[in-house]
Amino acid sequence: MSYLVFARKYRPQTFDQVVQQDHVTRTLKNAISSKRVAHAILFSGPRGTGKTTVARILAKAMNCRDGPAPVPCNQCQSCREVTSGGAADVFEIDGASNNSVDQIRQLRENIKYMPAHSPYKIYIIDEVHMLSSAAFNALLKTLEEPPAHILFMFATTEVHKIPVTVLSRCQRHEFRRIDISSLAGQMKMICSKEGVEVADESLWLMAREAGGSMRDALSLLDQVTSSAESMITQEHVLNILGIIDRKMIFDISRAIFGHNIPMTLEILDQVFSRGIDMKKLYGDLLEHFRNLLIVKMGKTVAGLVDVPAHEIDMMRAQVQDIPITFLHQIFNTLFQEEPLLRFSPQAKLALEMVFIKLDQINPALPIDTLIEKLDGLRKELMGNRAKGADRPQPEPQNDREEAPGVVWEKILGRISENHPSLAAYLNQSSLTGISDNRLEIEVTGNEFNLNMLRKDKNLEILKKIFSDFFGREMELVLTANMNRTNHHQVIIEEHNKLKQEALSHPLVSETLEVFSGRVVDVKVPK
Repeated sequence: MSYLVFARKYRPQTFDQVVQQDHVTRTLKNAISSKRVAHAILFSGPRGTGKTTVARILAKAMNCRDGPAPVPCNQCQSCREVTSGGAADVFEIDGASNNSVDQIRQLRENIKYMPAHSPYKIYIIDEVHMLSSAAFNALLKTLEEPPAHILFMFATTEVHKIPVTVLSRCQRHEFRRIDISSLAGQMKMICSKEGVEVADESLWLMAREAGGSMRDALSLLDQVTSSAESMITQEHVLNILGIIDRKMIFDISRAIFGHNIPMTLEILDQVFSRGIDMKKLYGDLLEHFRNLLIVKMGKTVAGLVDVPAHEIDMMRAQVQDIPITFLHQIFNTLFQEEPLLRFSPQAKLALEMVFIKLDQINPALPIDTLIEKLDGLRKELMGNRAKGADRPQPEPQNDREEAPGVVWEKILGRISENHPSLAAYLNQSSLTGISDNRLEIEVTGNEFNLNMLRKDKNLEILKKIFSDFFGREMELVLTANMNRTNHHQVIIEEHNKLKQEALSHPLVSETLEVFSGRVVDVKVPK
């Protein structure tokens, strides 16, 4: 007889032997005991989690000599036939290769006949989502009202591809991914029975690589045990399966925290030289920093971080002095840069670029501290503004209850629309005083501007504009000051200076980075 792989040799033969699918097996056992087993059952979930195995156990339980019984005897003719895969009344059909409407029609013809020697004729269709639309439609009526001696059991990894009309006619059971500890425990039990010595750490490595699939885990164990002559070491597992050493993952994260880019690139080169897939390394790093973030967030990590207890202790020690905001920055950067690595033809170069970008990240302050410092910055700017207010300023009140500078800007706007040449002479001037019927304008610039403004024609134009603006006759007084800078311009320059100080402040830059924000406007208090 040919060699029997672990996945077949140690396939569960009773519901109690199925690993970590108690929510399904318990329901089926209760249904059998109460004689309430549905005529069409759909098992869905990730690969290698026991869907077809549970379907076979259910078939044995329904056709067992002592049944229907929650625990099949595994001794009668029907149980032995199902175990060996040659049952006369249990038909296992591959949905991928039997997906046409003609094959479903043939199945409908065959179900009319009674079982050979069992209570039920059972059809197990694996990967049922591969059936064509016509095949599903041909199955609908039979699926809804099959003969009393017929049971349908479907298994699929892609339940979303099954028509809703089929789903509504089935009792559905969802299988879950098997956690790493359960996979490692099952492999340890098998190693004990086989007399193979494997370190627990190696079992955890294989369990992690299996991705929640028992079949994948046992296939990896088969590969490792068949290639080893004595005790299986950690190095042996890493070499045979091409798995990344967990120590390297911790070394990379330690180098990133310490901004040690040469060490990071050196470790990456070692991993690359071993032929390990860079995309697989990136996925492991992304998961590692996600776990570090969760460990840093709180003490309760059970169920959220599926790693051995000693690794959780190592994670706690590694992030003890690392701010949670810095962890979030790294994790966010890794997550955002993932498409770059996925679509890059040079994965190693892309990963080096990501590491260099991570090295340039400066740890952000905690949110509370950041808000406190921003409040201090606001008070500091307010203080600077108060110091600037010590300069002599015109009274900010007039008939329109507006500051002279604002009034002057509006008046200049009107002059610019109708008399642009006149507005050019007033460009360097400022409104220094407003009373009931009197305006004082200080002309700053050169003597030519003042002479041009004092011409009778220009004075008449200005008086008319001012009278229309204020709604009454206004006396215009022009004064000259060729040495003092325009006061309004001083205010504008002071505002711009304060805005620039705020924008260039490190706290503002850090806030923008933490919240991935942008500056919309800067308000300077008046």
